[in-house]
Amino acid sequence: MIKCLNLVPVRSSILAFVAVMIASVGRSDWSARAEMPRDLLVATEVVHYTDYAPQLTLTGTLNAQVQADLSFKIGGQITERLADVGDHLRAGDLLARIDDSEQQANLRAAKAAQDAAQAELTQATAHYKRQQQLLAQGFTTRSQFEQAEQAWITAKNDLTSAESQYENAVNELADTELRSPVDGIITARHVEVGQVVQAAQSGFSLAQDGARDAIFDVQEVLVKQIGLDADVTITLLADETIKAQAKVREIAPVVDAQTGTVKVKVALADDAPELPLGSIISGTLQLPPQKAASLTWSALTSMQGSPAVWRVNPDDNLVSLVPVEVLSYAVKRVMIASGVAEGDVVVAKGGQMLRSKQRVETTVLQKSGAETQ
Repeated sequence: MIKCLNLVPVRSSILAFVAVMIASVGRSDWSARAEMPRDLLVATEVVHYTDYAPQLTLTGTLNAQVQADLSFKIGGQITERLADVGDHLRAGDLLARIDDSEQQANLRAAKAAQDAAQAELTQATAHYKRQQQLLAQGFTTRSQFEQAEQAWITAKNDLTSAESQYENAVNELADTELRSPVDGIITARHVEVGQVVQAAQSGFSLAQDGARDAIFDVQEVLVKQIGLDADVTITLLADETIKAQAKVREIAPVVDAQTGTVKVKVALADDAPELPLGSIISGTLQLPPQKAASLTWSALTSMQGSPAVWRVNPDDNLVSLVPVEVLSYAVKRVMIASGVAEGDVVVAKGGQMLRSKQRVETTVLQKSGAETQ
């Protein structure tokens, strides 16, 4: 008689093993799917290059083309000051005086020496002429005549020297007065009554009447876009209805070590309206046109500290970060000069979480009115 085997434990073990295998396969498949990167949805736009001629507007000041520091030719103590900042002077107007007591004494001494030399010459001339007559009549010797002649020549030389000394004394006395050499406006004063100044020490700064310059400090990257004789429109910030035409006349060859900018001088036209010196003005310059692509501002990111954009490969929708050169910035737009090609697709919005070689899902960027300008 055959006994029945108890198959219930075996069947339970098999079922438990199958369940464990199914659960293990399920967990492995779910983990693999979880580790797969998801496609991010981003907005894109296509790169199109067009002619772009931006306007560059800068703020500067108005100065005279010719400015000079006025100083005394000799040292001394200031006894009188007749000019102040803002005064308009004519050529020859007196600005200040220094103590002239020493120069007055030198002048009197030089005058006395000149008078004495003149008297000596008068006497020597009379003696010389008398010796000439006596020599002709045979009443004097050649030796006496030559002595008289030599005394007359010496007296003439002494008078010439005395006259020169007197002229120098007159000039030194005149140097105790500081006068304006040209018509202009005092822009700075560096001396006060009672102050002792040295020769050639600046006393006043004078802006000469005539041509005016607008002075701008321009960033180095923008200077290469500015050419000499370029047309500039100058506007007075205090009254924007006052405008003047000007041309770039000078670009500094070096960068200022303190500001990192380049000084650009713009000469106002001869028929420009009268603008106060030191006025704050703005200058608008139409830069020459060049090819540039307009992208929305959110397309721009950074690559090792330099501007870059995310470019989408149309074949597999994988993104890569490429450096670009920025020409200028506009309202909600950035103008790209190079780095991407015509027809390239770039990420316009949604690039904050991207990484290189990541697959994306794309949609066309919907531009607002401000972004299309």
